[in-house]
Amino acid sequence: MNFFTHPYFLVLLVFVLGYLAIIFEYPLRVNKTAISLLIAVLCWTLYFFRSLFPIKEDLLILNRHVSEISQIIFFLMGAMTLVELIDSHQGFKIITDLIHAKTKVKMLAIVTLFAFLLSAVLDNLTTTILMVSIVRKLIPYQKERFLFSCMIVIAANAGGAWTPIGDVTTTMLWIGGEITTLRVMRSLFLPSLVSILIPLGIFSFQLKKSANFEEKTTPSSAKLEHGARTVLILGLLALLCVPLFKALTGLPPFMGILISLAVLWLLTDFLHYGVEKRKHLRIPHVLTKIDTASILFFLGILLSVAALESAGILHDLAGLLNTHVKNLPLIATLLGILSAVIDNVPLVAASMGMYHFPSDDSFWHMIAYAAGTGGSIFIIGSSSGVALMGMEKIDFVSYMKKATLPVLAGYLIGIAAYLIFTKVFV
Repeated sequence: MNFFTHPYFLVLLVFVLGYLAIIFEYPLRVNKTAISLLIAVLCWTLYFFRSLFPIKEDLLILNRHVSEISQIIFFLMGAMTLVELIDSHQGFKIITDLIHAKTKVKMLAIVTLFAFLLSAVLDNLTTTILMVSIVRKLIPYQKERFLFSCMIVIAANAGGAWTPIGDVTTTMLWIGGEITTLRVMRSLFLPSLVSILIPLGIFSFQLKKSANFEEKTTPSSAKLEHGARTVLILGLLALLCVPLFKALTGLPPFMGILISLAVLWLLTDFLHYGVEKRKHLRIPHVLTKIDTASILFFLGILLSVAALESAGILHDLAGLLNTHVKNLPLIATLLGILSAVIDNVPLVAASMGMYHFPSDDSFWHMIAYAAGTGGSIFIIGSSSGVALMGMEKIDFVSYMKKATLPVLAGYLIGIAAYLIFTKVFV
């Protein structure tokens, strides 16, 4: 299919131009949040002008996407608030005392392992927010923690790919019956692990040139705030219980994060009741420290991708792959690489609608792996990467220069590891 003659070509053109403006944010001296919001509104405006459906139907489509996106936004806000609450109580000092290491290489390995395992029970977005907050306490200089931040996203995305609750796309396949819990964990643990070991090895080699930190990273002697241990333990339990809450109630994850936030809000109000000098430890003050610009950037990107999906562009792209690429493993691999540019949720949704294989077919396992880990190739390819852009002010080009090739190598070797594993052991 020729996309130049596509009915919604202008929607695609606006998205591509906006995407390029986000990539070259610093040379162009434009703010990526402003661009993402602009292209979101323009894409939907062009979609409405070109659509042949009654406006009521188009509004229903938009409302459906807003409903899905708002769940992610509320989840992000809740998770960021909980993490900021722990941080305001100096709670992360307790963790940094435990995982401190003298050399960069050892620290990178510890951080990577934590993120990989934590993402398997949380989700990649929450894990990224949590681990970046911890690393900030360990490594004060942003330039020194650049590779650590990149590795957190890579490990969080890979860790989320091999369990049904670790990544939204794996959860979609699990709920749809395409995969089952034990089979997908057994099949994807090794490839997911391989996909992080390759970039970890490359980054570790780069860090050996400056084996020690420029500034001491010994734990701070700052005094813990009142209730720090209580807030840390309950805050981490609240984050860990979100998947359990979803499993028990069937409610979406954002409801779990909201009830967790409500419980911690009441607890901190009780802990600091009547003590004026602890006002900075209560939720109303913590909310003023949340990075609203990052949340709006995330909103704009998701709305823009939703416009592409509604216009049928993503589905047509999947159909193009199906027509011209006959090899199923290659299709899954290409979809994973494509998810580095376009959100993996609509891509996986399109593949679920196009292909009808039995449960736990190797194709579905490869889709779960590819969609989960492929998003790490570019920083904008996953929700965790987008969150990192906002938290650490890392731009697209900087990430691409340092991380894209190592991640791509790990991704492809992980695919090969899966194919070898299934031939030998399955």
